[in-house]
Amino acid sequence: MADVINIDAIVRAHPLISDQVSTEQVSTILRELDHVLAHGPDGDIVEFGCYIGTTSLFIRRLLDTRRENRSFHVYDSFAGLPPKTIEDASIAGDQFKAGELSVSKKQLLREFKKAGLAAPVIHKAWFNELSDRDVPAKIAFAFLDGDFYGSIMDSLKLVWPRLQPDGCLIIDDYAREALPGAARAVQAFLPKEYSSRIKTVHNLGILQR
Repeated sequence: MADVINIDAIVRAHPLISDQVSTEQVSTILRELDHVLAHGPDGDIVEFGCYIGTTSLFIRRLLDTRRENRSFHVYDSFAGLPPKTIEDASIAGDQFKAGELSVSKKQLLREFKKAGLAAPVIHKAWFNELSDRDVPAKIAFAFLDGDFYGSIMDSLKLVWPRLQPDGCLIIDDYAREALPGAARAVQAFLPKEYSSRIKTVHNLGILQR
């Protein structure tokens, strides 16, 4: 039987380094990841849209706590948000403009160094510039935080074919009124047999494959 990990203790022990994710969301993400690590399939961990690395740091902490040697890949343009498409239209989302939330790869690496953690494998690119060669052949856990329709769609095309049975997919902003493109991309891409099983917790869409 796998050791029981105190997720709440991990989250309480370290500050959030940005306001783009809440404590409740981090705890939820880590609980789903921990279930995969303890009971799920082989495969690597991927995060599409890491910003300055708040969730990335906590994912690394949990991997270290479980002494996991799975590869951890993060993907980001490091150029901020891309332009919206019509699928992202929302009267509640006017604050999300192209170029916002821009940080450098150097800033992300600095946060990992400051925390004393090993950096993930970092891929600097817009998601639509990535190819199959940039993604692990087997994925056990994927966190998609692309905000907009196009980014979520592009990341789903890369991740879904490689997400292993019993693997976990989490989509940020799935139930957020200001960012409707995230859910619209998921509903447009996934077969209904899967999209109908998505559960929503703290605006996160969670699917066990």
